[in-house]
Amino acid sequence: MFRLFFISGIFLFLYANAAMAQRWTDAEFKKANTGVYADYLTSEEKNTLLYMNLIRIDGEKFYYTFLEDYINNYNEKVKKYRNYNELKISRNNAYYLSLLKHVKGIKNLPMFYPNEQLSAVSRSHAIDLNRNNIDTHESSNGDSFSKRVSKYFPKKAMSENIDFGYSNSLDIVCHLLLDCGVPSLGHRFNLLDRKYKLNTVGISIQPHPSYSWCAVIDFVAEPNTLSK
Repeated sequence: MFRLFFISGIFLFLYANAAMAQRWTDAEFKKANTGVYADYLTSEEKNTLLYMNLIRIDGEKFYYTFLEDYINNYNEKVKKYRNYNELKISRNNAYYLSLLKHVKGIKNLPMFYPNEQLSAVSRSHAIDLNRNNIDTHESSNGDSFSKRVSKYFPKKAMSENIDFGYSNSLDIVCHLLLDCGVPSLGHRFNLLDRKYKLNTVGISIQPHPSYSWCAVIDFVAEPNTLSK
């Protein structure tokens, strides 16, 4: 099992399969760690950004390493339920198979960079979801995500991912990447985006009364990919 911690800016990796871990280089982790100095993000929020960037560095490698770790852990957790066969993610799952086709061409895409203002927008919506026990892209006052984001980032390409049920960064990212049960695969395509040049990200992970946790990730296309 992979677990990732931030300790004085240095990664400490605890893993069961050393060969698998060695497939990722220190240079790749350093490149993906665009949120290392974003003190407005929690460690899990920083790791969420890091995992999203690792996908963009090498999608197929992520598929066979971190995603495999997520699936194995998820399947182990749901073994206790009677409907395990329905809950488990099998290797013939249609979403699992389609994902391999989508990530095979993903290599060295531009990184996502965090933004403090956009993260504040994400945090505000995540808190609203928690406070009002709702699970939509619309705010409790009816505002769309585009209205919330465009207030600070007008006339930009933008999108939003929301994940429910997880507080762990790897779980959040892999759940969105698989996008099981979402025919449009909208969450997946935001993570793999090339079309809209999304490069600026806001992230917030907050408690939620119905799902335990929710994570709001907002994306904006800015003129450059410098850290905001």
